[in-house]
Amino acid sequence: MCCFSGAAVAAGLPRLVVSPDLVKSRPERPAGQAPARSAEAPEVQAPPPAPARPSTTPESPPAAVPPAAGVPAEPAADPAAAESPPIAAGSTEIRAQQISGTRAVELVAEGNAELRRDGILLSADRLTYNELTDEARAEGNVLLAQGTDRVEGPRANLKIAEQVGEFEAPEYRFSRRSDPAPGEPVREISGSGHADVMHFEGENHYRLENATWSTCQADDPDWYIKARDLELDYDREVGVVRGGSVIFQDVPIFWWPWAEFPLVAQRQSGFLSPTVGVSNKAGVDISVPYYWNLAPNYDATFAPRFMGRRGVQLGGEFRYLTPGYRGESRVEWLPRDAVTGEERALGSVQHQQRITPNLYGSLDLNAVSDDQYFEDLSSRLSVASQVNLLREGRLSYVASDWWSASALVQSYQTLSGEDPYRRLPQLLLNANRQDMAAGTVFGFRGEYVQFEHSDSRKAEGSRFTLYPQLSLPFERPGYYVTPKIGVHHTQYALDRDLAGESDSITRTLPIFTLDSGLHFERDTTLFARDYLQTLEPRIYYVRTPYRNQDDIPVFDTARFDFGFAQIFSENLYAGGDRIADANQVTAAVTSRLIDPGTGAERLRATVGQRYYFDDQRVTLPGEPRRGGRRADMLAAFSGRVTTSSSIDSAWQYNPREQLTERFNFTVRYQPEFAKALNLGYRYSREVLEDLDLSGQWPLGRGWYGVARVTRSLKENRITETIAGLEYDGGCWVVRSAVHRFATNPDDVTEALFVQLELNGLASVGSSPVNLLKRSVAGYGKINEPVSDRVFGVY
Repeated sequence: MCCFSGAAVAAGLPRLVVSPDLVKSRPERPAGQAPARSAEAPEVQAPPPAPARPSTTPESPPAAVPPAAGVPAEPAADPAAAESPPIAAGSTEIRAQQISGTRAVELVAEGNAELRRDGILLSADRLTYNELTDEARAEGNVLLAQGTDRVEGPRANLKIAEQVGEFEAPEYRFSRRSDPAPGEPVREISGSGHADVMHFEGENHYRLENATWSTCQADDPDWYIKARDLELDYDREVGVVRGGSVIFQDVPIFWWPWAEFPLVAQRQSGFLSPTVGVSNKAGVDISVPYYWNLAPNYDATFAPRFMGRRGVQLGGEFRYLTPGYRGESRVEWLPRDAVTGEERALGSVQHQQRITPNLYGSLDLNAVSDDQYFEDLSSRLSVASQVNLLREGRLSYVASDWWSASALVQSYQTLSGEDPYRRLPQLLLNANRQDMAAGTVFGFRGEYVQFEHSDSRKAEGSRFTLYPQLSLPFERPGYYVTPKIGVHHTQYALDRDLAGESDSITRTLPIFTLDSGLHFERDTTLFARDYLQTLEPRIYYVRTPYRNQDDIPVFDTARFDFGFAQIFSENLYAGGDRIADANQVTAAVTSRLIDPGTGAERLRATVGQRYYFDDQRVTLPGEPRRGGRRADMLAAFSGRVTTSSSIDSAWQYNPREQLTERFNFTVRYQPEFAKALNLGYRYSREVLEDLDLSGQWPLGRGWYGVARVTRSLKENRITETIAGLEYDGGCWVVRSAVHRFATNPDDVTEALFVQLELNGLASVGSSPVNLLKRSVAGYGKINEPVSDRVFGVY
């Protein structure tokens, strides 16, 4: 029975709906039994999600924590709510097996009691509700649920509208959807734990005493935060720990007198987890970065770094992003290197800006204090082997879809080898107009560049180039023919102190090319599967007359690497200081196997060769002239042999000497994620011969192995070795890797990486993930990717 009195309701109070007939009843639990788990409690239909917030973060911003893998399905609506008519917004509905009390004063609901309002469910064995104060007291198997958030415990006192009150001995779980950076998926981030008392301090604000917090799903999590005082602010999406520690496998690994941590994978100010590593160049390597989230569109990181062998280095990074410009700056400073006794520093500035709708600018400046900076202070091969640091400013103007112009000033800091020329400045004008008379296509490339060099003995000067071209594409189903004629005009104004050498040089050369090809198709069957097979022969002819160019200095010109792209180009050289004489034809044929259902290419094979009708006469200084009328033959084969196996190979054969000039072969077996085996062989006559083995494979029970070995067969030594182990603990991952590489036989760098990653919180140690991704083809990170907010270079 429902017993209440007082027909009038005080003005301004929410409408109260009282029902003694509970549609969905929960089974009785013996006294003293633990509160119901989430699976037993009735689900509540989540309110509509808030609109997505626009993102103003940079591309690939360094996230504070990794998002949880996958997004759980939304909970189903409570059947009780589904079977009864919905109540009006702001109204309160109470259901129980027995309700007594006085309307507008106090109601007592007993036996599977429930209070509902605007997506909030409060259920208990006994529930007392004061309509005047909007206060509910719940006792026995209390459940508070809103959307996917759930709090369970023995006793609670709560003002429903204000969402203030207390919850005794709660067990809780909160979930929110992340606000991802551009290109990243939306994920649901969940955290759970228990406490002595939970204080509700308004909507989305909670303060807990003697509390725990973890993103692990298990009742006995592998890791958790334990705090004397824990605040969860889901408006700022920040948790605050006071008197806390991080417990991993029942062992404290951090103590925090005070700390903030992100709740929904957003960026926030605070100390990041320390990175710890060891290398033979730096010794013990420890960095404790501090991150400032200054605004949604700019941030900064201060990263002091201690190196056991070198000393204390100070580093900082600043990044910014607006609709019109973006960029980042970085500095590193080591006041005194304990090994060399010198001051060492690095500076870097990158900036891109849209000045007008058609005008763009960029700046890229990089410098280090000495040539051995990266070799001594980096444990990454890609960084330690740098030889030139770019210093460049650029303006680009795009007037339409057929022409553009740019201006460039460029120089380099050279760490090893000979300094390249500086371009001060370079002006470029490019055009490609398709809709010309009679179907012709007009192309144009114009350049003015002033070359300077740090060595006063080198020739300096300017180069002015005009290269108009006109082509007539003729395309029909099954074939195409494209003749092209152009005139390459170059004029030099030089400043050099060489007797008998002219300071003014002019070179004008007509260049004619004829590109043609056929396309045949047929249906075929291979290994009981249907395919579409193509046969695509191509012939490319080039005619360029000879001009003596020995008196032209070499500012920026080098010979193209020989390959399929080069044999179908009109010039042997990159840069404008040499235009090769040519009377040659290239013939090649390609065959492909295409899946007719998906259109995906399964296999591709290509064979090609260039034939010369005249001997070579134009060369670079010191370059030998070509012998014979046939160039090296090129062959390539690639594709997926099976659904999990692929092959990629290339061969360059010298028919004049009947020798292989170069040969590359790679085979990969990758049946599924985090399973990859690679075998590679590289050969270049008189240069290198390397054998490369790499892979990642599950070892069982959550363990994964990853390794790479590169051996120089020519020098009979191992040039690079990586060996690592990874373990996936569900809500945490531990990785370790040893990296050894030699930039030359007498200089070996060795580094140790060890990282503990607590999903949804932080990572501890030095991460080998970038190293493994770069070194092991097909490597899969065994948990979801994490953006490193620290520099990530070393």
